[in-house]
Amino acid sequence: MTATRLQVRRVLLTTLLLNLAVAVGKIVLGSVTGALAITADGFHSLTDGTGNIAGLIGNHFASLPPDDDHPYGHRRYETLAALLIGGLLLLTAWEIGSGALERWQGGAVPDITPLSFVVLIITLIINIGVSRYQIAAGNRLKSEVLLADAKNTSSDVYVTLSVIVSTALVALTGWWWLDIVAALVVMVLIGRAALQILGQTGSVLVDTAPVTPEKLIGYLQAIPGVNDILRARSRGTATAMQIDIDVQVAPEMTAEQTTQIAAVIREKLSEKIAGIEEIEVHFVAQHSQTQDAALTARAYADRLGLATHEVRLLGDTLEMHVEVPAGQTLHQAHAQVSTLETTLQKALPTIAQVVTHIEPAYPVVTPMEDALEQANCAHLKQQVMALLAQHYPFIGWHDACVHATPGSFALTLHAALPAEISIEAAHSIAESAETLLRSRLPQLARVTIHTEPEEKSLFQAKPS
Repeated sequence: MTATRLQVRRVLLTTLLLNLAVAVGKIVLGSVTGALAITADGFHSLTDGTGNIAGLIGNHFASLPPDDDHPYGHRRYETLAALLIGGLLLLTAWEIGSGALERWQGGAVPDITPLSFVVLIITLIINIGVSRYQIAAGNRLKSEVLLADAKNTSSDVYVTLSVIVSTALVALTGWWWLDIVAALVVMVLIGRAALQILGQTGSVLVDTAPVTPEKLIGYLQAIPGVNDILRARSRGTATAMQIDIDVQVAPEMTAEQTTQIAAVIREKLSEKIAGIEEIEVHFVAQHSQTQDAALTARAYADRLGLATHEVRLLGDTLEMHVEVPAGQTLHQAHAQVSTLETTLQKALPTIAQVVTHIEPAYPVVTPMEDALEQANCAHLKQQVMALLAQHYPFIGWHDACVHATPGSFALTLHAALPAEISIEAAHSIAESAETLLRSRLPQLARVTIHTEPEEKSLFQAKPS
């Protein structure tokens, strides 16, 4: 049993003992005085204790882990326990109403004493304390059965108040029929609480959506890569919701891309909605006459263990850079890329030719940290900054970092450019600088340049 379930059980056991003590006190007092309203309130409290027992049983079964017969867990047992509490309350209301009609025919006058008020006031204080305790615990532990039982206990407060008022009026006026009226008021209050509990638990059992599809779809608008949301569903309780989202995406999307989209969907829904237990995202391919060439290229390259970047569609020609595993011959690399080209031409019938630029894909390695390599990195960094200052003096180069890798070096740096420059122009400058560095410093196997607007660099740039 989880820690949460243990806490729920502790709350139910505590309230069970208090409800039994209150019930015994009211029933004994009602029997001695003959006050029907007090006796009815006592049986109501006794029903509370029965509800606590039902809650304990439901909480026990709800704590069981998922199995083959219950793959979604056993939480519905807690809903059944709450339903039973509502049913017991409804039965209690019926019994109180029947007793009130019998008293109306008999017309007996109850015997009210000062002790009656003392007992009622003590039970009222206990009811208020138990109600607040259960509501706080139910909200904190997100327990359906505790919140249902708290609603039951809350009705006790109003019931006991009406009994105190009616008892006082009967003692002052001698109007015995006021006791019957108070009993009927008790019946109505108990019946109202019962119907509320039955309505809430019934909605869960028939899978009424706790959140409308329109709201769910509204929370997920404008997610990159999502063409349309075909269906949005929710079920369960407000504190343990299960949500299903069916998303339409381009058929060329890879598993990695759809995994990222699913993560964004879960993050957005969790930000907007409290009490979510599980979110399932299903993807459906949207087949159309037009295909995204870049997505198609990446999808087919992934199948061959290759990577692509800088994919451009120029008329009926598809250009791209293809990264192949390092350490193989040009013949081997060309054979792999040729397979990719042939596959893409079949997949994209509107493409006349596929032009590729083969690059080695260097594996991720841990930088070498010995003193000699550190000195080489520092010297190479000085050469890099000198070349950039000479050929691109008006660009804010910063955060240059050189790492030694087996047999070569890798460089990363930032370039601060005017904010109004076009992204095409910024990319061209970065590409030109990369070409310069790799031609003048052949030991640089990899150069990565991050472009950014000058305003950003004023706050984030660090001295090189």
